[in-house]
Amino acid sequence: MGPMPISLRAMALPLMAALLAACATPSPSPSAGIDGTPSVAPTPGATASRTADPRPTATDPPIAGDPPPLALEEVAAGLDAPIGIAATPDGRLLVNERVGRVMAVDLETGETSGFLDLFDRVLGGDERGLLGLALHPDWPEDARAFVHYSDLAGDTVLSEFGVSDLPTPSRLDPATERVLLQVAQPYTNHNGGQLAFGPDGFLYIGLGDGGSGGDPQRNGQNREALLGKVLRIDVDADAEPYGIPSDNPFADGADGAPEVFLIGLRNPWRFSFDSETGVLWIADVGQNAYEEIDRVDPVADAGANLGWNVMEASHCFAQADCDADGLMAPVAEYGRDLGCSVTGGYVYRGEAIPDLRGWYLFSDYCSGTLFGIPSDADGIVGPRVLLETGANVSTLGEDADGELYLADIESGTIYRVVSGD
Repeated sequence: MGPMPISLRAMALPLMAALLAACATPSPSPSAGIDGTPSVAPTPGATASRTADPRPTATDPPIAGDPPPLALEEVAAGLDAPIGIAATPDGRLLVNERVGRVMAVDLETGETSGFLDLFDRVLGGDERGLLGLALHPDWPEDARAFVHYSDLAGDTVLSEFGVSDLPTPSRLDPATERVLLQVAQPYTNHNGGQLAFGPDGFLYIGLGDGGSGGDPQRNGQNREALLGKVLRIDVDADAEPYGIPSDNPFADGADGAPEVFLIGLRNPWRFSFDSETGVLWIADVGQNAYEEIDRVDPVADAGANLGWNVMEASHCFAQADCDADGLMAPVAEYGRDLGCSVTGGYVYRGEAIPDLRGWYLFSDYCSGTLFGIPSDADGIVGPRVLLETGANVSTLGEDADGELYLADIESGTIYRVVSGD
């Protein structure tokens, strides 16, 4: 099927949109109590750092000042509430279905086949489900995959899976599950879910603040809690169930949970690493008024506080006269005129749309707008509207060639982002 612009349609948003955005939820004052004990597996041992400086250099390619018109091209249809897209080195897309299955998509034919089935152990619905998938960086030589899902009690599980002995193409065997981490979820919403390996070879894990509205348990600012954080662990360490990188900001456990890498997040719904610079881009869903995009240098900004619930994007939240000292400001934000639940994306590094290279593309679940900002944006910028998709965009993804895709959770369709010229 050729490039096909998709017009904006009226959308009756499902319950998931309301839960993700909490748009109509009043902003309660945070409660006084803080539970300082994370619900986590036994603390593993620390391991050596393998970081590399990801900051842009003078040799980075130029970024187009004005991106070209874009369109969407249908790749696959008939999926059941797709909420995550990963890729294999051999060119397939791996699509998480919220109900607990991962489907492999052949990009040449659009045909789908089963890659992992956890339907019997996943609570899928609203903001829960099979939320994240990351293949080991050495896949398929190291044929392990890491999955983030909501168990039947609604709590977070991070597990490792291996492949079955069935003929190629390879698929993951549910019987090989090895649970690495479990975190209790006090409410049904704000589970986060993203998994991604950084350029340092460590696994990064996004967890929301635990839910409700306004972070009533103050998890975002509690360094001892795993909720409201981006975590960073070593899945290759000679430690059980995983290792702690020695340069994690609280690796010794003295001032925070050893797994914690970034604090102050509300509900990070998709993050990614720029495949050329290594910079980490995080979309954090807002409360009542603002959605935000954060740009983080994994070396220089380790331990950064992204502000929630002191701030909602660059605006005071818990108190009108809040103290923003020491808090990292977002690189971009937008208000309710453009959407109500940000969906994170990727810096485009493909070859098919040369004038789009270096732009960070992301979307909004409620409005379906595809936005962009230049990856070298200075200060806090507003996003550029690139395309009105008419979709409930639940996730974006990147294939092995750097081309971008998005999923419409309502229709179960996967689209490729293409030139609209």
